[in-house]
Amino acid sequence: MRSGYLADLTWPEVQAAASAGVALVIPVGSTEQHGPHLPLSTDTDVAVALCAGLVARVTDVLVAPAVAYGSSGEHAGFAGTLSIGQEATELLLLELGRSAFDTFQRVVFVSAHGGNAGPVSRAAARLRAEGRRVEVFAAHWDGDPHAGRTETSLQLALAPRRVLLANAAAGDVRPLPELLPELISGGVRAVSPNGVLGDPSGASAAEGDELLDVLVGRLATLVSACVAAR
Repeated sequence: MRSGYLADLTWPEVQAAASAGVALVIPVGSTEQHGPHLPLSTDTDVAVALCAGLVARVTDVLVAPAVAYGSSGEHAGFAGTLSIGQEATELLLLELGRSAFDTFQRVVFVSAHGGNAGPVSRAAARLRAEGRRVEVFAAHWDGDPHAGRTETSLQLALAPRRVLLANAAAGDVRPLPELLPELISGGVRAVSPNGVLGDPSGASAAEGDELLDVLVGRLATLVSACVAAR
């Protein structure tokens, strides 16, 4: 293939790639607030970056254009957050998967937004129940859950000019299990007026690069096994 990206190719090229057993990888993110210092595209940026790293390591994949909207209702009340909710996200991925399987034998969803976990899992389960071969990779890590040091480091590694470090400030730093009851009842706004769950202090591009390398390695292991199982 002359490109590892679906959108770059013509339909005959895609047909030839699919006939050779290439898997379609779909980045799934969100458009939601990430504090006063990170862009709303952060989750989508991470998902796309993971897939870009995958293309560099695994040859038998094509990366689809990203799904940039998801279930972000917990971030309601912050300007710019665009959520389509749990049911719509599940249905979008289900129908997208069904359409993808008209061409491809294997599909991998790569999700970088925690709020999409339920919809992605349910959509994948329904696709499997219909006899389709689908895998899910959910990016997760130890550390701050939202717009804290970890995500700030990731974005510094990806696009430092888009990070407004002068605006970075700690939000609610309690562990996520302790926050969950309030998050479920009132959303992020109820616990963190600036939208940050954690503390971005100490974030660095080097830390972000290191985590990206680990995540891409995990994704490559999953996808390589998926492609090999023919």
